[in-house]
Amino acid sequence: MIRLCDKLDTEVINQIINDAARAYKGVIPQDRYHEPYMSLEELKLEMNDGVIFWGFDENNELLGVMGIQDKGEVSLIRHAYVRTNQRKSGIGTKLLSHLMHLTNKPILIGTWESAEWAINFYMKNGFQVVPEEEKVKLLHQYWNVPERQIETSVVLCDNKWKPAK
Repeated sequence: MIRLCDKLDTEVINQIINDAARAYKGVIPQDRYHEPYMSLEELKLEMNDGVIFWGFDENNELLGVMGIQDKGEVSLIRHAYVRTNQRKSGIGTKLLSHLMHLTNKPILIGTWESAEWAINFYMKNGFQVVPEEEKVKLLHQYWNVPERQIETSVVLCDNKWKPAK
């Protein structure tokens, strides 16, 4: 079942993120990968900045998590991760579908350009990659990430997104 995560889930959310993020090792730029991928303190900062996590829970065990963040005129999907041993089981699709129904706003998603599996997952679920110049603008406007991450990322949008003219 999909449920809203709370502060008591923070450590488990962090474990899931770091377990699943091992898939990035050797794929994303070496200077951007580190272990743990996200510290508990970083996760708490993200949550304090408005990232609301939802989880896929089975038998009182979180198997996957995905965050949504309201940024005014858009919503961001943040930190979408499924336990390594649960991948390809539909958990990510269920979480994404649930979060998409929580907002009427356009949805944007940022991920690593070399994480082809993530890009393919979002495209399979109706998202499309925005052009490079739009990507840079969006990452500066809605995310707080270093320039190196902007250089090596993509942004995907749903069909509600209308690029600035």
